[in-house]
Amino acid sequence: MNQALERLATRLALNEPDNERLRLEFGYACVLRVRHFIEEPAVADCLFGLGQFLSGSIGRPHLEALATQAFRLANQHQGSRSIDGAGHAAVSATYAVANALAGKKTLQAAEYAAYAMVYGQGGYGAVTDRESFEPEFAWQAECLALLAGQAVRKERDA
Repeated sequence: MNQALERLATRLALNEPDNERLRLEFGYACVLRVRHFIEEPAVADCLFGLGQFLSGSIGRPHLEALATQAFRLANQHQGSRSIDGAGHAAVSATYAVANALAGKKTLQAAEYAAYAMVYGQGGYGAVTDRESFEPEFAWQAECLALLAGQAVRKERDA
């Protein structure tokens, strides 16, 4: 678990309704880092849809439909038969997409994205080494802080 990220999320009141956009932007940023592990084109389409929602190209009903589809796809993922962890990266990335689209599960999206990154870089054995997660955890906390700062500036300038 990324304790620095959790502390920051608490300090920012990330789960409050007013912070939905920040949650979606942060989840999207985390998943973009592991999108290359996504195997299913339909999952990639869901991720693309989140980007479209954030840019204003699609509305909430479409986003909600994509979120439902992403969870269905994640729950149907076949997993991995390999012992190198590469398939596990795909599963984790798929769940990261589903959680990012859900909007209320941003920290879970970040956690799945971190697992995907570690599986993808170091294989199955790396996920048992806490230090393997540290670079991604640091990036996530920095990313959320940056996005939160941008959100504050936008509110102030409005």
